Amino acid sequence: MTSAAQNIIEEFNFLEGSNKLELLLEFSEALPELEARFGEHPELLERVEECQSPVFIAVEGNADRVSLHFSAPREAPTTRGFASILNSALNNHSAEQILGLSDDYPSMLGLDSLISPLRVRGMRGMLARIKRKTAELIDQK
Repeated sequence: MTSAAQNIIEEFNFLEGSNKLELLLEFSEALPELEARFGEHPELLERVEECQSPVFIAVEGNADRVSLHFSAPREAPTTRGFASILNSALNNHSAEQILGLSDDYPSMLGLDSLISPLRVRGMRGMLARIKRKTAELIDQK
């Protein structure tokens, strides 16, 4: 697990109830804007079907450094928050670190009792896609 991923778990688990939701909203506001080149080439993005909101991900790089790019609508702050958490936890880390993150990471944040199972499923879908695309990157080499 990356130190960033561990720090995020600690941040969430330090908080109680609605404070966790406020932190999730803070993450949603911190999601970086999608680079213009993706707007010009939307085929570089892959839709995360498990998400209720239209979320798209691009995974680029190599075994040493993987870059993540997300597109999530502002009117879906929970989904944006999940995307931002994964971006903060995994972006620019090695493929090994990304693939080593537990599939149960969304539950480790302690949001399961505060967020609908459908939304948690969306975050799991994002993580699964990131891991699959990361594995494809290193298999191509």
